[in-house]
Amino acid sequence: MSTLKRALVVVDVQQEYFDGPLEIQFPPRENSLAQIVRVIETAQAHSLPIAYAQHTTPAGTPVFAEGSPGWQLHPRIEALAGDGKRFTKVNGSVYAGTDLAEWLHSHEVDTVTLVGYMTHNCDLASSIESEGLGFGAEVLSDASGATHLSNDAGHISAEDLHTSLMTLLNANFAAVATVEQWTSAVALASPLPKSDLVTSAVTGRQKFSS
Repeated sequence: MSTLKRALVVVDVQQEYFDGPLEIQFPPRENSLAQIVRVIETAQAHSLPIAYAQHTTPAGTPVFAEGSPGWQLHPRIEALAGDGKRFTKVNGSVYAGTDLAEWLHSHEVDTVTLVGYMTHNCDLASSIESEGLGFGAEVLSDASGATHLSNDAGHISAEDLHTSLMTLLNANFAAVATVEQWTSAVALASPLPKSDLVTSAVTGRQKFSS
C-alpha cells in the first residue's frame, strides 16, 4: 500500500474574521485559531507541504481589500508562514484561478487538509472541487469556523451551520476529523475515516424515523 501524501492548505486566516463584519462565531475564533496554529506546527514537524491562501478584493472594497488591515493574515499565522507557499484568490475555492492544483501535483500530493475560514464558503467550495481534481480532502472541524447567517431564505446559527456542513462533507466530499485525530493520522501517514452518502442516509433515516 502506498504511503498517503498530504499537504496542508491554510484557508484565509485573515484579520477580517477577527476584527471585521465576518467575525467567526463558532467554534469560538480564538479556539479555532489556536488549533490552526497547532496544525501548522504539526505539519512543519512532519515536513508536509504547506500553502497559505489569502482572499483578495480590489482596493476600496468593503472586505479583504488588498493591503488593508482586514486583508492581512492573522499575526500568529504570519509568524509561522515562513517559506510556505503563499497565494491570493478571488473565488471561494482555493483552486479556482490559482496555481494551487499544479503546485500540489508537483509535490505528488494526493490528500489535502483544509483548515481556516469559512466553513460555509471557502472550505465547502474547496472540498467539493478537490474531488473533481482528484485530491482526497480532509476538513478539521475544530480548526475551521462559521458565522451566523440570516437572509430572505431563512436564518441559521453558526453552530448549527458548522455542524450541518461537517455532517454533509463527511458524507461524501471530505473526511471530517478533529485536530487530535488528524495529528495521530499524520504520525502514521494513514488516512482519516469518513462515511459515505448511502451509509449516512440510511443511518439518518434510522435516527429520525418515528
